Amino acid sequence: MPLHRLTLTATLLASAFVNAFAADAITPTAKTELFNGKDTVGWAIYPEAGKDSWSIKDGILACTGKPSGFLRTEKSYKQYRFTVEWRFTKTGNTGVVVHMAPPDAIWPKSIECQGMHKNQGDFYFWNGATLTGGTELKDKKSGKIRGYRLGKQADAEKPAGEWNTFTTVCDGNTVTILVNGKEVNKATGTNLSEGFIGLQVEGGAFEVKRCTLEPL
Repeated sequence: MPLHRLTLTATLLASAFVNAFAADAITPTAKTELFNGKDTVGWAIYPEAGKDSWSIKDGILACTGKPSGFLRTEKSYKQYRFTVEWRFTKTGNTGVVVHMAPPDAIWPKSIECQGMHKNQGDFYFWNGATLTGGTELKDKKSGKIRGYRLGKQADAEKPAGEWNTFTTVCDGNTVTILVNGKEVNKATGTNLSEGFIGLQVEGGAFEVKRCTLEPL
């Protein structure tokens, strides 16, 4: 097959996948535990090399923090409240990533709700995700905009080693972060409103007790 036909076919397939993904976004109607305490059924690991980063023992999901990537839901969601209860076993960086769009990448078009130690509550908008306001993040070599950052407005994180409850509320084009029940940041005017939900792997080793999805 000629190269131009291969390219066209790949483009059409990618377009079909993205359209199907957008059409399939689920609005939850009942409280659901996305982590069953036994395995990662319902979740996808990226990259494939990161499959050994995750383990489960006594109902606790543990992550080594390497290599960079994420564990994300296989289904796409919109209009929800997502809560993860987690703690660092080795301080570093992680996060809850919402409105993730295909294809999987580091990092995909998405909104990162920062989970880094001492920075829980910052926002990062990656690969085409935008918001009204925020600080531009530019590539040092090319000068192109890589994304946007919106710093947290309050601090409610517990010391390293203690369990933190991290909640992301996704309501239309607004995303709100609560840490241990306290609102610490809100982003409005986002250009994303649905997508996969992910637990980010970026250097910090952590454990997870639960991942709860609820309707607004």
